[in-house]
Amino acid sequence: MTQSLSDLTQQLLDVARRAGADAADAIAVDGTSVSINVRAGSLEQADRSEGIEIGLRVLVGQRQACVSSSDTKPDTLAQMAERAVAMAQEAPEDPYAGLADPAQLAAQTDSATLEMCDPSEEPDPTTLQQDALRAEAAALANAGVSQVQSASAGYSRRRIHLAATNGFSAGYARSERGLSCVAISGTGTGMERDYDYDSRIFQSDLRDADDIGRAAAARAVERVGARKPATGAFPVLFDERVANALIGSLLQATNGTTIARGSGWLRDKLGEQVLPKGLSLVEDPHRKRTSGSRLFDAEGLPTARRAIVDDGVLTGWTMDLSTSRQLDMASTANAARGTSAPPSPSVTNVALTQGDQSRDDLITQMGTGLLVTSMIGSTINPNTGDYSRGASGFWVENGEITYPVNECTVAGNLRDMLLTIIPANDARTYLSRVVPSLLVEGLTLAGD
Repeated sequence: MTQSLSDLTQQLLDVARRAGADAADAIAVDGTSVSINVRAGSLEQADRSEGIEIGLRVLVGQRQACVSSSDTKPDTLAQMAERAVAMAQEAPEDPYAGLADPAQLAAQTDSATLEMCDPSEEPDPTTLQQDALRAEAAALANAGVSQVQSASAGYSRRRIHLAATNGFSAGYARSERGLSCVAISGTGTGMERDYDYDSRIFQSDLRDADDIGRAAAARAVERVGARKPATGAFPVLFDERVANALIGSLLQATNGTTIARGSGWLRDKLGEQVLPKGLSLVEDPHRKRTSGSRLFDAEGLPTARRAIVDDGVLTGWTMDLSTSRQLDMASTANAARGTSAPPSPSVTNVALTQGDQSRDDLITQMGTGLLVTSMIGSTINPNTGDYSRGASGFWVENGEITYPVNECTVAGNLRDMLLTIIPANDARTYLSRVVPSLLVEGLTLAGD
C-alpha cells in the first residue's frame, strides 16, 4: 500500500469527526506471515498471508462503539465512521469510557530502542522448509521415535499504528521467527507425544533446528511406558515449560476487569501476602528483544516497570483507563486492543524471582511426588481459586525420577498453592513470561 499507517489512522479520525463523533481513536495493523509444515520428509502445507486491518472506536458523549474493516478505500472509511457513530448513539452510557487526557500521553514513542523487529530480510520459504526438515530428521534419528507428528517453521512481521483525537499518534513494528517439532514414541495405544520449540524476534537468536528436533525426540522417548501414579497428597514440581500457567492464574486474578466486576479469588488480598516472602512478580515492558515489550499502551499512556507482587505482597491491579476509573485508581498503562474491540487490561513482560536451586535439586528435595511436564484441560473457580487440571510427567521416589506417568489430575487451591511455591533457577530469561520450575507442597493427585 502507498498510504502510511499514520496517514490512514488520521484519515479515520477525520471521518469520525465529520460523522459526529465527540472523540475517537483508531488502530491500523498490516503484516505478513509465512508458515511451513513438513511431514515424512516432504512439504505438507505452506501458508502465506498479507493484509491490513483497521479499527475505529468512536465516543458520543459517554457512549461508545467499535467497527473494523480490511478495506481502506475512502468510501469504506466514511461508511465505517457513520456506522460507528450510529451504533454509539444507540449504545448504553458508560461512565468510565473516554480517551486519556493529553497530559497523560507518552512523550517517548520511538520503539526502535526496544529491538522488537529484526531488520534483516524476510526468510525465503525454502529456508523455512529446510529448517523444518532438519528438525524432523533430527527427531527421527532417535531410534525410539516412531514418527514425527509435525515439524513447522514460520515467520511474521507486523506494523501497528495508534492515533486518537487527544493528539496521540505513534506506531511500531514487530517480527517473530519460530520453529517447532512434535515427536511420537511407541505404537498403538502405547504412543506418547512430546515437543520442543523456539520463538524469537531475531533470526540470529533462534535455536538450531537439529537441537529442537533432538530435544523433542528425547522427551517423547522418555515418556514410553507411562502409567497412572498413586492417588493421595504429594508435592508437585511444575516443570518450567508449564509453571507459567500457575503465574498466569495469578495474573488473571489481578486483572482490573476481574476486580472491577467484584470477582476474582484475590479481590480482597491487596496489600496482603500472596507469594512466599522474598518472591516478587515484576512487569517490565521495556525489556529488549522480548515479544511483550512496548513503550506505550493502546491508549497512549507511557509504560513503566512495576512490581505486581513485591516481596510476596500483592501491590496492585493491572488496569487500563476504564478499569482504573471504576476502581478510582491510576491506570497502570496496561491497555491492549485489537481492531474490533475497545481497550482492555493486559500484562506485558513479567518475571518471577528465581531461586538458588536447580530443577534437579528440587526433585531431590521433594522426595516422593510428581514432576509435571504437560497439562491438559483446566477447571479453575474464578471466585475461590479452586484448581484442577489434567497432568502428565514423571513419578519421583526418594528424590529420583522412576517412571513416566499420565492420565492423572492435580488439584488444590491457588491461594494455598502460591503461598508455598519454591522456585528453581531454570527460567528462560528471553521469554515474555520468565517463570522457573515451581515446587508446590501437598497437592491432591488422582491417579490409580
